[in-house]
Amino acid sequence: MYAVIETGGKQYRVQPGDVVRVETLPGEAGSMVELDAKLVVSDSGLSTAPAKVRATITGHDRAPKVIVFKFKRKKQYKKTIGHRQNYTALRIEEIA
Repeated sequence: MYAVIETGGKQYRVQPGDVVRVETLPGEAGSMVELDAKLVVSDSGLSTAPAKVRATITGHDRAPKVIVFKFKRKKQYKKTIGHRQNYTALRIEEIA
């Protein structure tokens, strides 16, 4: 059984036991979070009925650095910028 959840403007396909990195959510590590499922697929078939996905916050961290390098040829213009996105790691407990 799996479900499609939406958080932070993105959709994720999750199953019980998965660890997913999502946009930062409020809450402490170890606390439970309940998310709405947009779509649930089980052994019996497809369901769009409202469902809840329960997950545990395993921690907050930052992703690896992404380097952005801009330049314009023949103009002596170079600019380097780095970015690290914050995220929350969730462990999916159950789909109800």
